[in-house]
Amino acid sequence: MLEQDAQLAQLVALLRGRRIATLTGAGISTDSGIPDYRGAKTRLQPRTPIQHREFAESPGTRRRYWARATRGWPRFAAARPNAGHRALRELQDSGAITGLITQNVDRLHHAAGSDALELHGSLHEVVCLACGALESRASVHGRMMDRNPSFEAHVLAVAPDGDVDLDADAVHTFDVAPCRRCGGPLKPRVVFFGGAVPRATVDSAYAMVDAAEALLVVGSSLTVFSGYRFVRRAEAGGIPVAIVNLGETRGDPHAELHVDAPAASVLPRLVDGLRSS
Repeated sequence: MLEQDAQLAQLVALLRGRRIATLTGAGISTDSGIPDYRGAKTRLQPRTPIQHREFAESPGTRRRYWARATRGWPRFAAARPNAGHRALRELQDSGAITGLITQNVDRLHHAAGSDALELHGSLHEVVCLACGALESRASVHGRMMDRNPSFEAHVLAVAPDGDVDLDADAVHTFDVAPCRRCGGPLKPRVVFFGGAVPRATVDSAYAMVDAAEALLVVGSSLTVFSGYRFVRRAEAGGIPVAIVNLGETRGDPHAELHVDAPAASVLPRLVDGLRSS
């Protein structure tokens, strides 16, 4: 605890009086009940994230995804912001955070009252791969359940990104609802692994980093380039980087400080420290 207190004091000193760009990952949402891919527990049971090309080309992959996602959606949708989300909202409201970028697709920053740039989209929206029509996830969920009124599945385990592990029979018999407009295949409006973040979104995120005087990374292992690039961008621009994450990250060699602790415990104390300094 003494070491964490010392790290927190260093974090406050590093960020005090600076314009802060913040990048968040799945680690900030674990205290809201949403698992991550590479946290202290989940890295012991490695998962293979769904691939964009496989989803787009394979009806079987889409059926498996929607069966699992339909079973997991109520729990995912019921998640609420935790102390970490609320702390970042306070820092944004005070003007300390001038740009908030999130890799998460849970929309919990918005639920907490923050203005966040969603790097990978949101599970709360669904897009048709054929015609581009958008539909709310709540609406799609209702249609999926209407087509599968006796859908009973044995949940093997809750998984990241709003889905669950199901037995094979539950997946095989699931009837996937199509696009209401054209009958095409539906996809959550998120960037799957192997997909590309829209250029305009990346440019907006870079602009937030470039305009800041410090980059605070929260709850991300930075394993994938999608988030890691912003650490490299900050380093190239002479902008100091601080990381709050439980466990080591790919960005540690480029950071001035790594506070190895859960975001929900560190961020409220950061708010207090910056407020009193």
